[in-house]
Amino acid sequence: MAGREKDVKHVLEDPDEIRRSKSDASVFLFYKTEREKRWICAVMKQASGSGFLITTYPTDAIKEGVLIWRK
Repeated sequence: MAGREKDVKHVLEDPDEIRRSKSDASVFLFYKTEREKRWICAVMKQASGSGFLITTYPTDAIKEGVLIWRK
């Protein structure tokens, strides 16, 4: 995802879907459609009223976590 900082920012500002991780309730996965059956995922952790970005990656599948919000 090097050089794609604008894409990551867009995922966080305007996601198509947000899911809570099945293994950690303080981790949220933000998904944005990149093209058919391809998404960019930004993984955020909420801690003490703020949050931080853990990782981002392109994916061909949305994880099963709890659906929090969908556009």
